[in-house]
Amino acid sequence: MIDHLLQVENLETQFKTPDGIVHAVNGVSFTLNEGETLGVVGESGCGKSVTMLSCLRLISSPPGKIVAGEAFFHGQDLLKMDPEELRHVRGAQISMVFQDPMTSLNPVMTIGKQLCEPLKLHLNMTDQQATNRAIELLGLVGIPRAGERLKDYPHQYSGGMRQRVMIAMSLACNPQILIADEPTTALDVTIQAQIVDLVKRLRDEMGMAIIWITHDLGVVASIAHRVAVMYGGFIIEESDVKDLYANPTHPYTLGLLGSLPHIEDKVHTRLFSIEGMPPVLYQKPVSCPFAPRCSYVTEKCWQENPKLETVSPGHRVACWVDTKSGSKR
Repeated sequence: MIDHLLQVENLETQFKTPDGIVHAVNGVSFTLNEGETLGVVGESGCGKSVTMLSCLRLISSPPGKIVAGEAFFHGQDLLKMDPEELRHVRGAQISMVFQDPMTSLNPVMTIGKQLCEPLKLHLNMTDQQATNRAIELLGLVGIPRAGERLKDYPHQYSGGMRQRVMIAMSLACNPQILIADEPTTALDVTIQAQIVDLVKRLRDEMGMAIIWITHDLGVVASIAHRVAVMYGGFIIEESDVKDLYANPTHPYTLGLLGSLPHIEDKVHTRLFSIEGMPPVLYQKPVSCPFAPRCSYVTEKCWQENPKLETVSPGHRVACWVDTKSGSKR
């Protein structure tokens, strides 16, 4: 039996709103191994960020509530830890780079103070030790004149530099898992490429595992070992990254990959688009959540939500139809 670094089972998270209960995550299960990068992809609102925030119990309650599931890290369930135990895991053993570098840093605290705080809290460093480590971290992520820049405030950094600072903060305590929540979304293409290359280099040097949340399939292809595709609060396909791109199986994954331009195409063709809108999850889906938008839909799709089933070694999909043959499973 493989001893996974992180093992999440049947995670469910809901949000209470004036219009009703939103079923944001609906029984998500996945694993993460040491040194592995797991890409989590899907359109906005599919539950990617909420799933990972739930694992670290960073969901605001109210309105959010984790109603079921387990998240084992080194054999301990993160969802059942007391606040003091969890405080020593978050930031120290599992770190997170949040979505928007423009708003994630405290605007009234210097970069140095924000970098030194977790070092003193988790590693009991003195002020001088923390300052020296902060300079080292800024240098590690490519910030020039690191010693001088510690005294600056976030508004004195560009967007790309702020994202580098966020990565430096997340790496401060040498975490075993780094969760990166769409860390390149607000950045231009050249800076995106620099951030991806930086994270890959740091992963290889430090041996940490990464969960990379994104809607950008191009980024996933360059950084991930495995990919989990999410839709409607479910994982609907999971595979090795090469197999997913070579043999996409779920209709939604086919649609996502079909929407990408291919530079080698000799004939100009219109990009594929997925018709319809993502589901509004005021009711937990009992049928396939993708059925209203699916061109392969059958009667069974409206009656029962398929479970993830293995279709080839290391490749699982939740679909009642074999999209290659068009036959029912």
